[in-house]
Amino acid sequence: MTAPRSTTAYLGLLTANTILASAMPMLIILGGLAGLMLAPSPFLATMPPAVQTLAGLIAAGPFSLLMGRVGRRAGFLVGAGCAALGGVVGVWALMTGSFALLCAAHLMLGAALACYQYFRFAAAEVVPPRWQPVAISLMLTSGLVAAFAGPQIFIWTRDGLFDVPLAGAYAAISVISLVGLLPLLALRLGPPPMSQPLGRIAALAILRRPDVLSAVALGAVAQGTMVFLMAPTPLAMIGQGLSEAMAGDVIRWHVVAMFAPSFITGFVIQRLGARPVAGAGLALLLVSAGVAASGLTGAHFYGSLVLLGLGWNFGFIGATSMLAAAAPPEDRAVAQGANDTVIALAATVCAFASGAIVTGPGWTVLALIAVAILLGALALLWRRPVPA
Repeated sequence: MTAPRSTTAYLGLLTANTILASAMPMLIILGGLAGLMLAPSPFLATMPPAVQTLAGLIAAGPFSLLMGRVGRRAGFLVGAGCAALGGVVGVWALMTGSFALLCAAHLMLGAALACYQYFRFAAAEVVPPRWQPVAISLMLTSGLVAAFAGPQIFIWTRDGLFDVPLAGAYAAISVISLVGLLPLLALRLGPPPMSQPLGRIAALAILRRPDVLSAVALGAVAQGTMVFLMAPTPLAMIGQGLSEAMAGDVIRWHVVAMFAPSFITGFVIQRLGARPVAGAGLALLLVSAGVAASGLTGAHFYGSLVLLGLGWNFGFIGATSMLAAAAPPEDRAVAQGANDTVIALAATVCAFASGAIVTGPGWTVLALIAVAILLGALALLWRRPVPA
């Protein structure tokens, strides 16, 4: 049996994802600030967000396999529960001044964020095959809502609990997670597809399929390049004497460019196919890196980061649609788990590498490395076409 192809199910998934995703931008703000408050040394201030990223890398595969066994609904309930508990532990850490508890909180929160990534695959499973790219694309519009709602919730709640700075924001994450549970509890999704137990050899055989492997690689390149250029942008801008306000505005428009096209990307894929759209995404990422390498003015940063967001949208949604079409139901849990693990690994490596490069050789070298990576990815896509 497969999940019912129901508009009600899709709207329930979209509502839950929109609510739960609001915690993501809050965590981008909170991790470093709370770490700076509690870390025994300034050198360790970024440990909570680093632990959060590592948790996402570790949890991606197990969450996919869990959903393959017990279903999407149960898996998302576990993820939302992890976020609710993580918020409570974050409040406890700030009230007691415990840096170890703060890291534990971000460990749970990072696992929850990894779980939420599977909403895009769940969306594809409750609609007819022809509408899968549209369902995936529209599901990612929740990121646009989160980009505006999350920071505002942070502003309203950061100092609103027991006069402990930032504790209210962690409490708000718990509340958001509990509210996000409600549409999940109302969902009626079918059981997971019946599949044979997969050993390591069989799992590797699935990942060696050219269509699956190419989709995974394209998704990893899109995500990795986006993180590689986006993460050090504020540092690079401030290093050039540009203001923090301008750096924040560049990131804001980058996030808008990441998610706003999702209203139409699925329809473009439906008309042209996933592979051409993914290729267009890589091409836009390449242009973004070229603009970044060509200058260090505010206009260059704005142009590069907006193009980066657009390229990520086409590349990531195109790759996700390719994978959704390539993996049969019985192999879905393994293929999707491997996909998100590889993507998380690429993002983690690129996040750490970008900081070292931008503070060493510099922003221009960073951009030229991105150009080289994207030229290689486009050459691979051109030489090994994948039906989609």
